[in-house]
Amino acid sequence: MACQLPVDCLNEIFEYLEIDRSTLHSCLLVNRLWCEISVRILWRNALNFDLVYFKRSSNIYSILRALIACLPDESKILFIMIDGFFKNSKNSKSLVANEIIKMFANQISSLKKLTYYHDTCDLNISFPHFPGARDLSELYCSSELPPDFFYQLSQICHNLQSISVNIHTSSVINELKDLISSQNNLKDLDLSAFHGGSWTDIAPAITKHSHTITKLKLWSDDHISSFSFISSFSNLQELTFSLYIGVTGVFEDFIKLQYVNFSKLQILKFPYEWLKPEYVMKFLENNGKNLKKFYANESNKDLRLSIAKFCPNLKSLFITFMDDEQDVLKTIFISCQYLESIKILCGKSYLSVKEVFETVAINSPSNFRELKIRHITNSDASTDDLESFFACWERRTPKKLLSFTIIEDMGYHLYYFHNSLIKVIEKYENLGTIKFATIDKIKEVEE
Repeated sequence: MACQLPVDCLNEIFEYLEIDRSTLHSCLLVNRLWCEISVRILWRNALNFDLVYFKRSSNIYSILRALIACLPDESKILFIMIDGFFKNSKNSKSLVANEIIKMFANQISSLKKLTYYHDTCDLNISFPHFPGARDLSELYCSSELPPDFFYQLSQICHNLQSISVNIHTSSVINELKDLISSQNNLKDLDLSAFHGGSWTDIAPAITKHSHTITKLKLWSDDHISSFSFISSFSNLQELTFSLYIGVTGVFEDFIKLQYVNFSKLQILKFPYEWLKPEYVMKFLENNGKNLKKFYANESNKDLRLSIAKFCPNLKSLFITFMDDEQDVLKTIFISCQYLESIKILCGKSYLSVKEVFETVAINSPSNFRELKIRHITNSDASTDDLESFFACWERRTPKKLLSFTIIEDMGYHLYYFHNSLIKVIEKYENLGTIKFATIDKIKEVEE
């Protein structure tokens, strides 16, 4: 009798095959179980396509025909009515989209994640059609959605653990506030307020979860929303401030916040230069000891030296170093002996790639294993520089596989590494010294 792998094992195997669509297509023909698992993966992101490509092909129409064929009879009758009476109506697309969404929703026994933003085609998502909505744990949405959406959700979903809201108005609707307030164990909150948006109205509902939220991100342009409310978030483990220079009111808030102690904070990110360095330095003095990851797009030397002084337990770091600050990088390596990963901006007035290679090879701590270089100009590294760096890494004790990554930035690409450099990289990849990767800047957000 043939041995059949458990369904969970097959799921894991097929997940790895997702990038190889042709293999998954073959799995459809093996047996009913393999077909069921493959179909679920193949159709998971069926509509996540390149619009330019699909305008030149019939694939999109094939997908839509397949979806429509699966609709119940009442939906097909509705489509006939739409074609006959509402063909030119601006609501026809919305009616069609809602029927397709309803079909999927009725088959979802346990809905875990929902992404719903306001767009030109107003969809009327009704949660009575989502039998699995009670299990929803992640919500990504816009504050501009219809009040009924938030009201229905607040009546049946009380276990959201992650909420991300784009706020585009100064006054947030009561239904959204009620939804946030009604959650039992909210852990992750991401607020974006742009173009006049403000989270002032929502702050009391957020504060209700001050003891359960462990991850908080605040994104904004120059509005006057206060963020002093986060001083009561005693269990924060990750905190991101992404507020641009010129934001009014935030300096006054941070003057107070810099003295607050977040005893469990491990990840701190400042993606933009917007605060006076002395405020951040004081914040690090109070909270740096427990930090494992620090990200700051800041060009102040005193702040960089304060990392060495106040953050001895860092494992991951992104900070800019100017072209005369090789000694600062050395100081951080010496002081932060648990450091495993660093991302460094190179080019123009910043440290050169050659200087980074020299410092990492000689001064990085024994746990270090990941180097990310983000270029903004052509690389200054020669074949000899690269060979010397990798050879030095090969001789390290204890020897660790180095993850060596180049982040493409502002149109500069790996092609600036000429063929001889590529050959050196391939040589040490084959020796098992490095694991090499290039990634797009867009994908490398705040990492």
